[in-house]
Amino acid sequence: MTLVVTAYLEAARSAAALLARPEVAQAWERPSALEGMTVGALAVHLASEVLLVQDARRDRARWSEDDPIPLLEHYRRSAWVTAGPDDQANVSIRESAARDAAPGHAAMLTDVEAALADLEALRDDTGQPTAVQMPWWAWSLSFEDFLVTRMMEIVVHSDDLAVSVDVEPPELPGSVLEPVLSLLVGVATLRHGQAAVVRALSRAERAPASIAAF
Repeated sequence: MTLVVTAYLEAARSAAALLARPEVAQAWERPSALEGMTVGALAVHLASEVLLVQDARRDRARWSEDDPIPLLEHYRRSAWVTAGPDDQANVSIRESAARDAAPGHAAMLTDVEAALADLEALRDDTGQPTAVQMPWWAWSLSFEDFLVTRMMEIVVHSDDLAVSVDVEPPELPGSVLEPVLSLLVGVATLRHGQAAVVRALSRAERAPASIAAF
């Protein structure tokens, strides 16, 4: 089992624990910290970072024999990275999350728990692809890079969900945070340039207003 797989499974378990909190169930229909999304919609969006990996592992239609592109190139090509809140890419995400939230909190938890149990097979390093291509990409990612993209989503949306229901965000280990922070810095550098990122991290007097990756 690789370090990335181990880190992903830890991140997925952390997400599942947050999703199971009673505060999430109680606030299901309320607005979340993300404009245009209820807590329930945000929760199922977070849950999808577990369900998508299960789908990629089990559905051979997702497996690819094409050469995978580098991780940062994936974000350079992805339209949603620079899309505004009302652009179709983000509207589609909100609409699909709202639909998926309709069955409720208990149904979401059942799906997540089943997916986590299934993903324990990743520990054996068997029955998994070397590269994947999801339906909304025209390229392939290595399976490990795909897991890093899901870890990033888990870290970011766990914070969103925790803020939405007024609980402390999960404390994640370095094995999860290091590749996620490296990815976020890389995407921020693509968007804002090297100087802006270096200054934001090292020189308060020259820091730009934002180096947000997304």
